[in-house]
Amino acid sequence: MRSIVYTKPGDSSVLDLVERDVPEPGPGEVRVRVVVSGVNPTDWKARAGGTYGDGLPFPEITPNQDGAGVVDAVGPGVGHLAVGDRVWLFMAAASRPTGTAQEYTVVPAERVVPLPEGTGFDVGASLGVPAMTAHRALTTHEHGPSRLGPDALDGVVVLVAGGAGAVGHAAIQLARWAGATVISTISSDEKAALATAAGAHHTVNYRQDDAAEQIRAIAPDGVDIVVEVSIPQNAALVADVLANHGVVSIYANNGGDEAVLPVRPNMSINARYQFVLLYTIGDEALAAAAEDISEALQDGVLPVGEDAGLPLTRFTLQRTAAAHDAVEGDTVGKVLIDVTEAP
Repeated sequence: MRSIVYTKPGDSSVLDLVERDVPEPGPGEVRVRVVVSGVNPTDWKARAGGTYGDGLPFPEITPNQDGAGVVDAVGPGVGHLAVGDRVWLFMAAASRPTGTAQEYTVVPAERVVPLPEGTGFDVGASLGVPAMTAHRALTTHEHGPSRLGPDALDGVVVLVAGGAGAVGHAAIQLARWAGATVISTISSDEKAALATAAGAHHTVNYRQDDAAEQIRAIAPDGVDIVVEVSIPQNAALVADVLANHGVVSIYANNGGDEAVLPVRPNMSINARYQFVLLYTIGDEALAAAAEDISEALQDGVLPVGEDAGLPLTRFTLQRTAAAHDAVEGDTVGKVLIDVTEAP
């Protein structure tokens, strides 16, 4: 089979296309023929040394956490999946050498989720890291729900920073599905159009001097949940618009590794700042996210593509290095790799 591998950390030039034997699933594992692989910032950052440092835990690693395809073989002890099932994958390469940038990948069965009938592989490959991170970010409020579904966020105001990104896109879709009033901060009219297409009720350009006043006009009592991509950049704005007992769910370090928070404004409203990292949230939270996302898929509320607010940029497997570079270069929307032909 064709597989992308790297044997040392570095820039995208360390990625090689090689031929490998098709792996066999062990107990509790599933082999999936990957149709589409999704690329996220975590993928290029891990390859560049952000996860493992100067060394690697395996002789070679195939990158990419997310993907979608068809179950090809099932290991002993797996009862809820069968050969031929259409599925989406998450955390395929977490503490493992076998990501989705290859024709066949072996994954623990708990990281393999059925795709509802009628849901395309592009949607499946766009879930994983973005959708599950968004789910977690929306379920950290002190008085809010731990699960999402219709009306779960009824009466809640959600502010999504960077609604044109993959996590922001999923957060808008899930929050809207759950009944929230959704505001997204953006930096241009083009990105405002994408956030609106995803389902945001309101968009505000955070670069405008009166951004806080615009948000307060929409939400006079403040914002209950902030899904935050760049707290170093947005700390002052967030403090100005957060509601009493509001939570800021921080899932990325865009803008730098350090932030300055205004103490008095946050103290006066009992603000909570919650950091979110998918790989350490625990099995219970991961399972809850997978179940709720599956329900949202059944309801048809997680489409992708430019008309849905998430433009798709595609590459072949041979051009995985270019796909990584595109994500590192902040390509708007979602970067996908076509690995094998869909059945």
